[in-house]
Amino acid sequence: MARAAGGAPLAPGHEELGFNDAAWNVWPFNAYARTYANWASWWQQALQPPAAASDPELSRLNFAGRLLLEAASPANFLQTNPELLNRTAAESGQNLIRGLKHWLEDAQRAVSGARPAGSEQFEVGKEVAVTPGKVVFRNRLIELLQYAPQTPEVYAEPVLITPAWIMKYYILDLSPRNSLVRYLVEKGHTVFMISWKNPGAADRELGMDDYLQLGFFDALAQVRRLVPQRQVHAVGYCIGGTLLAIAAAALAQAGDAPFASLTLLAAQTDFSEPGELSVFITPSQIAMLEAMMEKSGVLESERMGAAFALLRSRDLLWKPAVDQYMRGERPKLNDLMAWNADGTRMPRRMHSEYLERLYLKNELARGEFTVRGERIDLSCLRAPLFVVGTETDHVAPWRSVYKVRDLTRSADYTFLLTSGGHNAGIVSGPLHPRRRHRMLTWSNATARLSPDEWLKSAPPLEGSWWPAWQRWLMEHSTAKRQPAGALRAAAGAQQRALEDAPGSYVRG
Repeated sequence: MARAAGGAPLAPGHEELGFNDAAWNVWPFNAYARTYANWASWWQQALQPPAAASDPELSRLNFAGRLLLEAASPANFLQTNPELLNRTAAESGQNLIRGLKHWLEDAQRAVSGARPAGSEQFEVGKEVAVTPGKVVFRNRLIELLQYAPQTPEVYAEPVLITPAWIMKYYILDLSPRNSLVRYLVEKGHTVFMISWKNPGAADRELGMDDYLQLGFFDALAQVRRLVPQRQVHAVGYCIGGTLLAIAAAALAQAGDAPFASLTLLAAQTDFSEPGELSVFITPSQIAMLEAMMEKSGVLESERMGAAFALLRSRDLLWKPAVDQYMRGERPKLNDLMAWNADGTRMPRRMHSEYLERLYLKNELARGEFTVRGERIDLSCLRAPLFVVGTETDHVAPWRSVYKVRDLTRSADYTFLLTSGGHNAGIVSGPLHPRRRHRMLTWSNATARLSPDEWLKSAPPLEGSWWPAWQRWLMEHSTAKRQPAGALRAAAGAQQRALEDAPGSYVRG
């Protein structure tokens, strides 16, 4: 306190708490900042994992304490934030008037169900999801998109992408500079994408088996029909990657080997350590969700969005609120932020099965998960495997994603860790000045490293992970390419397109 009263500057390390402005070095605000930082440090040391990770009750206590800490930050209040006070004085309170207008506008949008301000600048099919393509198949759960080739010749093996159904597929086809789909087709790959229907009350009884059959299996059958006698590069993102692993194992157990390779992006197969998301997944929480879903038949996207926001409340709740309602500054939305506001619903049955069977009981990793009555054994996966984790992932922590190595038996296995989180880490663009990654490949099915050993063994590399993965795809594709026109003609002979991409389901 004496150092604060003397005007001593804050020690380094307080920037992430929001105290990086010089105004926080002035009494009494430096005292507020020091007191808060000491309190936060004590709490973190008292309940920091791994102790919390091994005790669910302690983990929930730690999470609740962090929420209270982040809510109580002096940076969140006008009276205790010198930056806000200085701005309010300089603008004669106009920032607060703008903030009130922003709050009223947001409240009106929330009541009417409208999307956040600024998201209208990113309309699906105009600013995002604009890579040319066709809807080549549709059933009650999915549309299958086939993208037009952008090169004279294409690789023989098509790429089939299975995104998560808790998000709209176009996170992988944002604006052209951030579109993984466009990047792949410009590199000569034939890309197919599953676009999930946004379910309603009539879809309440759709379960995991339906997402496998109507989703992945139907899509794969169409790809194999349109590009016959070729293996497929299958890619799965988030829960879409979990679904891909289940489907690939089921096919392998049946003696079918349709895959040239498998790529899992931020996808868990062992849910024994799912990170902070586990605080929301308890028997009592699931019972409460089931009671809510019983009436509507679905889990609304706002409920899932709120849970994800709580995982990073400082960045996703408090800082945006301070900026918009006290500074009076509207953030300039980018394509990823606009996509994040375009949520989807989850069918009652599927969501309950997903949480109970995968998260609570961890059936997939234990070899107890069944498809059509048959147990799924992930050790049957022998295809070349490329797995991507992200450093700051709060949804699928990279150490949890890493566990797939112990469950599978691929003799051609690569694990890549990229900077960024669950969404921004995957959507990095081919050229990103602030991205880095690490990558290590095993050429046998038995070698194992702990996550910490892997981290020490894989040197950091600058740049996006996209080029490294595309080179890997190229190495696992047939060397001889085929004319893009021949593929287009063959596909056209097989089936007429239903409509242009991005299709209808993504707009639901």
